[in-house]
Amino acid sequence: MSGKYTPEGLVGEVVHGLEETAIAVLLGLMTMLTFVNVILRYAFNSSIIWSLEVVLVLFAWLVLFGVSYAFKVTAHLGVDAITNLLEPRTRKTVAVIAGAICVFYGVLLCKGAWDQWAPFADLPPTTGRWFPTGFDFEARGRSFFETDQIPMPEWLRFLEDWINYGERYSKLPRMVPYLILPIAAGLILFRICQAFVRVWNGTSESMIVSHEAEEAVKDAAALNRGD
Repeated sequence: MSGKYTPEGLVGEVVHGLEETAIAVLLGLMTMLTFVNVILRYAFNSSIIWSLEVVLVLFAWLVLFGVSYAFKVTAHLGVDAITNLLEPRTRKTVAVIAGAICVFYGVLLCKGAWDQWAPFADLPPTTGRWFPTGFDFEARGRSFFETDQIPMPEWLRFLEDWINYGERYSKLPRMVPYLILPIAAGLILFRICQAFVRVWNGTSESMIVSHEAEEAVKDAAALNRGD
């Protein structure tokens, strides 16, 4: 079944709107900072030193947040040239197997994302190579690591007592930009599970149902015909 995401109910509309707004804000901030820095550099021979690092952080947030969003709106491209040759029952079986593999990958992604971010927030990473078997409370914290140039906002000074044992930050701690790792991984797993349920219930034929490339080819052919 097909591809366009339609939020259901008031809560669905609100969440959908918030996600789209967040993506738009991230993209807008990146554009604004880049534009201002270009003007300062070429018109006033100056620059905002920390703007490049902020743009890189915003871009990382945009990409990782967008991966989850694309799962939700089924915007990821799918290759189904082979599965379309199968019988409907076999096609569903293959889709369910693919969905189970994706869920497994999402779990691994969540573990890796937490283990990468946790030490920067003075939290214990998990133990176990594949699946979390507990928490490693003896792991060395890295909450004192800072970004290279991003200034420390005054409204985030509470982090100094929370994760840095009262030591003052001169730059933004890395736990803030790295926070997108567990957030994005959790959202990706959640959206994969949603897609898997749709396949299991028969409301969708595959985990990914977008065919943008195919539609683009059809549009180009129609344009060449003068339609």
